[in-house]
Amino acid sequence: MELILKHDVENLGFKDDIVKVKNGYGRNFLIPNGLAVMATSSARKVLAENLKQRAFKEQKLIEDAQKLAKELDKLDIKIEAKAGAGNKLFGSVGTIDLEAALGKAGKSIERKAIKLAGGSVKTLGKHTASIRLHREVYTNLDFEVTKAAAEK
Repeated sequence: MELILKHDVENLGFKDDIVKVKNGYGRNFLIPNGLAVMATSSARKVLAENLKQRAFKEQKLIEDAQKLAKELDKLDIKIEAKAGAGNKLFGSVGTIDLEAALGKAGKSIERKAIKLAGGSVKTLGKHTASIRLHREVYTNLDFEVTKAAAEK
């Protein structure tokens, strides 16, 4: 079954992509939840026209995302967390903490666009997160997890 995605669907595709899925997944999940529509010939023509009209806007969005990626490379992000012996954290640092730290630095990035290796960080030190700024623009953000000031 071929569908046109109306929203980004993780591990499947981005908005306006034509994807091929199993019938049950399309009929029971994607279409009822408003995430996709059937890829009929008329829907494909409408999609082609919309993509053609949106091409110039899309280029502007890509340029803005690349500019934001360069700004993120210059940031020095430090996240304080409680830690015990052997530089192990009590708990972990996740995408929520990284989103908050970026917010303090004046950069608004959605939490679902941030990916951490292993899902979370459980040790002190330098780490890297992958951030999707646009469907074509990805950047790596280096950040450091430090011991909380009250513990030093």
